Amino acid sequence: MDELLANFVVQPLLNVKNLKGNTRILKRKLDSLECREADVRAELNCAEGNSGKKWKKEVENWLSNVAKRKREFESLEQQLQRTRFHQFYSRLNLAERIVTMTEEVTELVNQGQFSEGLLLEGDRSTAKLLLTPQHNGQAFLQNFNDIWASLLDDNILSIGIYGMGGVGKTTLAKHVHDKLENEPKFSGHVYWITVSQEFSIYKLQSDIAHALKLDFSSETDETKRAAVLFEAFKKEGRFVLILDDVWKQIDAEKIGIPPRSDGCRLVITSRLEEVCHWMGCQRIIKVNTLSKQEAWELFLEKLGRELDPEVEEICKKMVKRCCGLPLALITLAGSMRGVTDIHEWRDASEELKVSCMGRADMENEVLPILLYSYDRLRDPKLQRCFLYCSLYPEDYHIQRDELIENFISEELMDRRLSWRAENDQGHAILNQLERACLLESVSDWYVKMHDLIRDMALWITKDNHRYMVKAGLHLREIPDMQEWTEDLDKLSLMKNSIAEISSGMSPKCPRLSTLILRGNPLKLIPDCFFRQMRGLRTLNLTGTEIQYLPNSISDLENLRTLLLSYCYKLKSVPTLEKLRLLTRLDLAYTEIEEVPNGVESLTNLKVLDLVCKSLSTIPTGVLHRLSLIQQLNLPYHIGVPIEEVEALKQLEVFRGSVNSVCDLNRLVTFLQSIRPLIFYSIVLISKFSRNTFGKQSPSKLVAFGGDSLMDSSLGEGKIMLPRDIETLIFSRSGLSSSLVDGFQMLNNARYVKKCEVYYEVDIECIIRLSSTEEQQSRGVPFQNLEELFLYGLPNFIRLFMWERRAAVAPLLPGIFTQLKDLIISRCNKMKKLITWSLLQTLPNLQKLDVRFCNEIEEIIGDDDDDGSPVINSTADVTMPGLKILKLVGLPELKSICKWMMICDSIEKIEIIMCTKLKKVPPLDGQPSPPPSLKEIKLLEKEREWWESLEWEHPNASNFLQPFVCFTIMPTYLDTLPIIR
Repeated sequence: MDELLANFVVQPLLNVKNLKGNTRILKRKLDSLECREADVRAELNCAEGNSGKKWKKEVENWLSNVAKRKREFESLEQQLQRTRFHQFYSRLNLAERIVTMTEEVTELVNQGQFSEGLLLEGDRSTAKLLLTPQHNGQAFLQNFNDIWASLLDDNILSIGIYGMGGVGKTTLAKHVHDKLENEPKFSGHVYWITVSQEFSIYKLQSDIAHALKLDFSSETDETKRAAVLFEAFKKEGRFVLILDDVWKQIDAEKIGIPPRSDGCRLVITSRLEEVCHWMGCQRIIKVNTLSKQEAWELFLEKLGRELDPEVEEICKKMVKRCCGLPLALITLAGSMRGVTDIHEWRDASEELKVSCMGRADMENEVLPILLYSYDRLRDPKLQRCFLYCSLYPEDYHIQRDELIENFISEELMDRRLSWRAENDQGHAILNQLERACLLESVSDWYVKMHDLIRDMALWITKDNHRYMVKAGLHLREIPDMQEWTEDLDKLSLMKNSIAEISSGMSPKCPRLSTLILRGNPLKLIPDCFFRQMRGLRTLNLTGTEIQYLPNSISDLENLRTLLLSYCYKLKSVPTLEKLRLLTRLDLAYTEIEEVPNGVESLTNLKVLDLVCKSLSTIPTGVLHRLSLIQQLNLPYHIGVPIEEVEALKQLEVFRGSVNSVCDLNRLVTFLQSIRPLIFYSIVLISKFSRNTFGKQSPSKLVAFGGDSLMDSSLGEGKIMLPRDIETLIFSRSGLSSSLVDGFQMLNNARYVKKCEVYYEVDIECIIRLSSTEEQQSRGVPFQNLEELFLYGLPNFIRLFMWERRAAVAPLLPGIFTQLKDLIISRCNKMKKLITWSLLQTLPNLQKLDVRFCNEIEEIIGDDDDDGSPVINSTADVTMPGLKILKLVGLPELKSICKWMMICDSIEKIEIIMCTKLKKVPPLDGQPSPPPSLKEIKLLEKEREWWESLEWEHPNASNFLQPFVCFTIMPTYLDTLPIIR
């Protein structure tokens, strides 16, 4: 009895009393474990890189368990900080968990010896080094390990990485940055800043503020800005600041970087060793070029194929000329990819030799190699498009679509008969530049230029193409007059801080064709500024703060492109009557109230964007005369004159609204008669109710709003939809009780991938099912639907409803089988979301998001009480593709699923304000968490509810703890509707 009393009463009390001491013991154990983990990973990287063998499964499991323990300890530390002395029950639980975790960590330390080795014997693999997808050299790995060890050493507060351009300094630093993001010691406070050669204190302060999510754009005094940054950094505690591409000494205090202390780590990369010394770096690491063998392997990897012996000898000579520089090797391989003829290889080798010999005086050894790749493009249009990319700031993510629009308007590409053909040509050019490694793909929508590639492009343009590029330098004043030379062709001042142009400035630049002032806080341009720029073809003032344009713009008769979008203060535009060569006019999101005078005279116009909220009307006859228009974007609050749109035979992209079903049908008929549109966004609104529609991403979309379906003139008239419609939206349109009943054409709409329904009062369900025969005769609606969003539907009951006579009718085969996202919010009459039988039609569901449905009691329930066929299944519920489950603001929710729920793909679960819920089936029933689980988000004030949940598996609460994230300010507000 005494022993039992000690076990159940005395020992727990002692654990609470010794909480701080036990925590220190656990921390020391974890430090030992982390050291062992670092050793294991170093051994793995070295052994795997040299032998190509795979890890043993026990090693993989051990590393996974180490990561879990580290996450759990981080969570425990946060709980300890929040737990007060009087919260005895919480401290008791924490004390017990710390004791248990100490035993687990000790066991992991012992298990981490791996006396029988880390890798499988005899199993060769082509896997690359864990952290080096591009640089598989031992030197790279050694440098990485040295930097990592220095970062974890409290005595080393600053690290310098130096080496010649293109050697891989930035790549190495990026790998360090990515690993630091998951390092508990710095709590994710890791900041990457690109400094560049054109350095200024003001620009660097702005870049750091952006990384810290600070806004002091209204403060121009550098000393005050430094004080703000200093305080922000001090609040961070421990942090790592990485300054990439530093060219000269930076006074950290002038910037606002705190003096290096125990909590601050500074990492810089530079081409100059002396910069590292000037910056006081305690650890300086040189990044050397690749060895001969490493260079050859990297070249072959990027070339993507094996070589014939004769070609291989030529290649080795070419690789030797790259001097072991990774960027040069990658670029060279990209330019030679696909070359098979031996004669072409020999010719390329001679060209490269001449290129390197002829430009040996260049500052950087890698530039001749890069220049060779530019020369090898051969096609002048590829070269022109490549050089145009250098007009953007360093390290800038450039939208592909924007680039292609500029290629078209600048006439850098071959002319095509249609916008689609030109757009396809633009994508093909960007793909070719990516394959040649002269552009880097950031995502499906963005590309960027490596800073050294951009340096090379600017070097070319200075001598041969007369470019002046001062983009993204935070300049406060326009360049001096002497820099505006008469032979200047293109000038980019994009993304600076230029607020004004002096009143008498009138640069004499008769050959200037492109002027980019985009992204400056420019308020006024003097009338004399453009008077000596009569050759100007492109003027880009996008995103400036200009209110009025100078009258001299009216005399720029060679102008082809005038871009004024997002000039939120622009209220008027002078007459455009004389700009008859203009092909592209963008006035989107300006404050103009009238269509500019003379637009009807712009008979060469191909792109017109008038999406302006203040625009009151489109005068009769304006559109009719613009017969070459390919892209037309009009504001949704103005009904388009159908008879004028019917004159636009070249139209390929359309965005606008119509006033009636009759107009909609007429527009759809016309658009389908000329040619299939690439994109369209058509909105039907009532003449008496004007909805505000947000800007849609490129899609084939039709939306109904403003009581448009309650128009008395509609009668029994048929509503037409384009055959290839992809997105369908309803907002206060007057839908009937069933969506499909109101739109019979949906039974055959094969292309609809997205459907959104907002604020519809009468709708009760998506589909009302009748007898099997009737269903088969109708067709299968929504067979390719991927996203369904229901918001603010007060009478919505179910996704499916059965008529009583159809009580035994099965669900339509194929319906909803492609659905990936189901999002339902503020549908207060629902009690059950999905029935067991409906769940069988959702094999591809990835996201289930239910919010603020006040009456909902079940997420997945029986088939009953709705006229549906009753299927009493006892089988487990399997959701093979579900990744995200969000349940927010459901006060009556009692059950997610009453059956065993198998959901191995789940990554994120968010449950907030669902306090009647007692079980969470997707997380229970197994001895370990789902393998893909990343996060369980809960509300801080609902911690006790979480701790009171019932679990089938006795250890579920413990093994889930490392994934739990408590938030004080939850992100559970409704997703804002696209249409209001």
